[in-house]
Amino acid sequence: MSRSRTVFECTSCGTPHPAWVGRCGTCGEWNVLEEVPVVGPEASIRTAFDEVVHLRSLTDIESTNWVAEPTGLTEADRALGGGLVPGSVTLISGEPGIGKSTLTLQLAAERVRSGGRVLLVSAEESAAQVRLRAERLKAVYKDLWLVDSGSVDAVIDRVEDLKPDLVVVDSIQTVQVNDERGLPGSIGQVRAAAQRLVTEAKARSLATVLVGHLTKEGSLAGPKALEHLVDTVVELTGDRHQALRVLRVVKHRFGPTDEIGLFEMAEDGLRSVDDPSRLFLADRAADVAGSVVLPTLEGHRPLLVEIQALVVRATMPHPRRSPQGLDGRRLALLLAVLDRRVGISLGALDVYATVVGGASATEPAADLPLALAVVSGVTGRPVGGGVSNPRVDDTVALGEVGLGGEL
Repeated sequence: MSRSRTVFECTSCGTPHPAWVGRCGTCGEWNVLEEVPVVGPEASIRTAFDEVVHLRSLTDIESTNWVAEPTGLTEADRALGGGLVPGSVTLISGEPGIGKSTLTLQLAAERVRSGGRVLLVSAEESAAQVRLRAERLKAVYKDLWLVDSGSVDAVIDRVEDLKPDLVVVDSIQTVQVNDERGLPGSIGQVRAAAQRLVTEAKARSLATVLVGHLTKEGSLAGPKALEHLVDTVVELTGDRHQALRVLRVVKHRFGPTDEIGLFEMAEDGLRSVDDPSRLFLADRAADVAGSVVLPTLEGHRPLLVEIQALVVRATMPHPRRSPQGLDGRRLALLLAVLDRRVGISLGALDVYATVVGGASATEPAADLPLALAVVSGVTGRPVGGGVSNPRVDDTVALGEVGLGGEL
């Protein structure tokens, strides 16, 4: 006969503890442990398999052709493989303040412009705040409906009444399920809320967009806990001090992954960037030492980005190696190769390297332009030029550098 016992579960991250403690050792939160009864394994098995399961041959199941509906934003459609599929759930994650709410409001406005009806769930901001953002983005429409409640049950009721074509939840960390333990934002609440919304989306063939906040640590109780529940996961990244925003697809059940969409943040919202290479190279001075252009591939999209390196005398006992948008380990490896194979000693010099415009270049093909930029920074001579190639600004470089100095 099974015996019941109790454990103490963290309401913030869901970690079980055998005894009560004041501070959760996993997430570091204080006074978040609650006593939870745990039934024996036999009872758990009986409960899990009460439902009758029917066998079906794969040949008896009809195939479905998924048709994506365009979002109206060129770069979003490029990244998502054409748009949003009815019945799909898309998670847009990113750091706070990066532009997720702006992007989703623009998606909602474009759907209304195309004749659809949208339900926007704003559990973070008041209705007045959403109205102000909508006015700035020129997204005030009659068929753009707003719910400023954090209750998932109330949201589902409004979905039944309104029958929208698109639902946007901003954000999944601020809504809650009434019969679920824990505070909004805890792993239990986030998973339960997402599961309810996913079930509703599948039952109604309703395209749903969830917004999730990422912290610098990758979010303990947020998007990382939802990736297995949703159909599509996209990350909105960028430097808040730069205008460029990158929408990168990391999971997509209806199309390819690793595709990107590029946007430029402006006063009236996010604008699609049709020619990103022009944006990255617009202010480049070709005759400056330490600058090299790298042709790279993001998804199926070729881009030209500029890699810059600055080499100066170190003022501290340990020289600095400061990469931005580059792999720090590859930078250290290249400096060692230059020292050993080329004879350029950098042990007493600080090396700063960056990809201009907030882009990133972490693939092995960035080795050669990075090494050339460092050597150019040391010698003070721009890369390119000469008799065979008199135009400095026509020079690009790419290639992996081996430990023996070979390309």
